[in-house]
Amino acid sequence: MLKEKEAVIFDLDGTLVDSMWMWNSIDQEYLDRFEIQLPRDLQAQIEGMSFTETAGYFKKRFQLKDSIEQIKADWNQLAWDKYKTEVPLKTGVFEFLTHCKQLGLKMGIATSNSIELVNSIIKVHELDQFIQIVRTSCDVSKGKPSPDIYLLVASQLQVQPERCLVFEDIIPGIQAGKAAGMSVCAVEDPYSANQREEKKKLADYYIEDYFELLEKIVS
Repeated sequence: MLKEKEAVIFDLDGTLVDSMWMWNSIDQEYLDRFEIQLPRDLQAQIEGMSFTETAGYFKKRFQLKDSIEQIKADWNQLAWDKYKTEVPLKTGVFEFLTHCKQLGLKMGIATSNSIELVNSIIKVHELDQFIQIVRTSCDVSKGKPSPDIYLLVASQLQVQPERCLVFEDIIPGIQAGKAAGMSVCAVEDPYSANQREEKKKLADYYIEDYFELLEKIVS
């Protein structure tokens, strides 16, 4: 999997950290402020969107008077403490990042989340010793499944796309990595368990956790 690779690029939520579970409750808590019931199709509609795109979607769909920047600020506030105290790394992540560093691989994060929350996670889990570039989908014109965010991170790592390995947990993210011309490893996550077989078909590799991957690499 890592043969002839120079860089590893990670999505954040559901890939590096176990956080997908909390966003449904945050969306409900936010919409409760406006006495709006959480639509059953909401997560499917916003999957892969950038933080800014999602705020715009909320504003339009729910006819919110708040600005997009205010919506984003409110979400950051709601998620802040959860990211600091309730969101762990996915199993084996720290050990895998350590291994990649030992191999001399460059590492970056390409996420749809807000830069404020990403920086918080990096600080809490001391990932800054591994990650050289962090970019969000707000830095590009289109969110996932557009390849823009992955191409941006690869460019700033100064690595050609075909020399990059992407780790993703959702279908739009896998599609984004493949569209960028990169190899993609899909990661198991309870949030997307119903899409497991499709994820396996779309990705080049599939892992249950990072310890499984380490065992294959070092054996």
